Amino acid sequence: MLVREAMTSEPLTATLRTTVKEALVTLSEHGITALPVVDRSGRLRGIVSELDLIEDAIVRDPRAREHAIAVDPLRPPQTVEDVYTRSAVTVAPDDDIAVAVELMTATGAKSLPVVERGHRLVGVVSRSDIVRALARTDAVIASDVTALLSSVGRADWLVEVDDGVVLVTGPANVGEASLARVVAQTVAGVVHVDTAPG
Repeated sequence: MLVREAMTSEPLTATLRTTVKEALVTLSEHGITALPVVDRSGRLRGIVSELDLIEDAIVRDPRAREHAIAVDPLRPPQTVEDVYTRSAVTVAPDDDIAVAVELMTATGAKSLPVVERGHRLVGVVSRSDIVRALARTDAVIASDVTALLSSVGRADWLVEVDDGVVLVTGPANVGEASLARVVAQTVAGVVHVDTAPG
């Protein structure tokens, strides 16, 4: 599965001038954890996460302590420019989704901006996008695999799916079995492919 098959196209974004409050409201209202930060031409400048936005936004509550609290005279951050992460980890639309998962695992990121040449933002892929792709029903997966096999001239092969595991019955030799596996593995939600002669 490729990133473009799981990503959210036309994602919500922020600019450097977006206020911290506006960014917080956007995250809260849409149930997302980060916003790509873009310039006027749609090029990625960085990313602003929940943590970036809340880190300096909370004022200490005087009721929480019995002794006096030292008040920080510094003004809290006002705009995304004050808090965003400038070097965002990104993926491309045609990257394997496994690469995105590896990057999320290594960095702890919950979402990754998807960029094309020139760092132009074309989407965002999040953990929940990947979960949604993997959670597709067996019937939908079977239909997609069958359609793809038909498109390569193998409409006579039978497809069964159980818990994301695909069984393609019909390939008569190693080459055909390889074709069946390659085609089926491109479908979102497929976790494994087996073949059997017809």
